[in-house]
Amino acid sequence: MFLITLSPMRRDDTLTVSVAGDVLVLNGVALDLGAYTADPEAPHDWIVGQPVQDGGLWHLTLVLPHGTDASEQTRFPPPITVTADGPVALS
Repeated sequence: MFLITLSPMRRDDTLTVSVAGDVLVLNGVALDLGAYTADPEAPHDWIVGQPVQDGGLWHLTLVLPHGTDASEQTRFPPPITVTADGPVALS
């Protein structure tokens, strides 16, 4: 399970997210969160800070890219609780 906080950022790229167990897949790149260490030198990293697991629930923050005309919902999104494997809707 995941609790994903989104950090909106004006960017022209896109992000797709899916999960499978403790593996987070970002734009097709699989990251095993059990072995993940945040890299502050990674200029295009989608993960903000270090994910933390607490009682089987992963807490993490992802960058949410958006265009210049983003809605208020996109600019101030609620956290997302993910309880099943598969794609994650970011909006």
